[in-house]
Amino acid sequence: MVKKFTGKPAFLLVHGAWHGAWCFAKVIPYLERAGHVVTARDLPGHGGRARYPNAFRRLPFDDEAFATEPSPIAAVTLADYVSDVMQTLDALVGLGGPVILVGHSMGGIPITAVGEAAPEHVLKLVYLTAYMPACGVPAIAYSRAPEAHGGKVGAAMKADPARVGALRIDPRSTDPAYMANLKRAFADDVCDDGWTVAQNLLSPDAPALPFATAIETTRSRWGSIPRAYIKCRGDLAIVPRTQEKFVTLADEFTPQNKTEVYELDSSHSPFISQPEKLAATLLEIASK
Repeated sequence: MVKKFTGKPAFLLVHGAWHGAWCFAKVIPYLERAGHVVTARDLPGHGGRARYPNAFRRLPFDDEAFATEPSPIAAVTLADYVSDVMQTLDALVGLGGPVILVGHSMGGIPITAVGEAAPEHVLKLVYLTAYMPACGVPAIAYSRAPEAHGGKVGAAMKADPARVGALRIDPRSTDPAYMANLKRAFADDVCDDGWTVAQNLLSPDAPALPFATAIETTRSRWGSIPRAYIKCRGDLAIVPRTQEKFVTLADEFTPQNKTEVYELDSSHSPFISQPEKLAATLLEIASK
């Protein structure tokens, strides 16, 4: 069935690292019931398009092999992400309506690049506890900054990204301490059953190249698009101080186009823990 615009903007939802379009499953119905066209798709190397290192599936599990095997998605670039998002964006624009581009976590990187490439097609950029990198600064730099202290993702890494070409986690680990840290990083306020489902859907590798690629944003293109940032106060992946830094730097870059800031009392995964509240926030953003 062909989706039809109702005069309300469409939402294009872009997931983060190790996730896929599946993570928005609980949010989409709320947005659609409010009359919006909504699309989420897997980025290259993620979700249903993920590829796994052989060592991830091999039993008995070999920690050393898992830590050293090159990632099958190491060649995926930011340009690949952008091309993929642009295809979907163009399809939505072709249906005749304006589009709100939403990026969660790592998804903030490609939506920034898409905003710079095609500002005329984006009604608003929404960063959901996401990377909103400043001009010329690769996203990886923010995870090493003092503001990132207290984040839990670093302790979840199972390989050297420079060696394997990916940020590698083990969502099937049998180590209780490791899994407790992983849940705290991504889903601290998610019930155990909800976390079990999400854990089984996470993929082990996220390509390293997009995190290491700087985006040359300009005030006349990316900086001209209205934007909103949804801060998650309990986030232990992209911690609140880092979220605040993104907003501060963006507003300094475009003082005539400041970021609308919204807040949720949630972990890194409000689409699982409080989908109705997240949807309400997105609908509020769309109404302005």
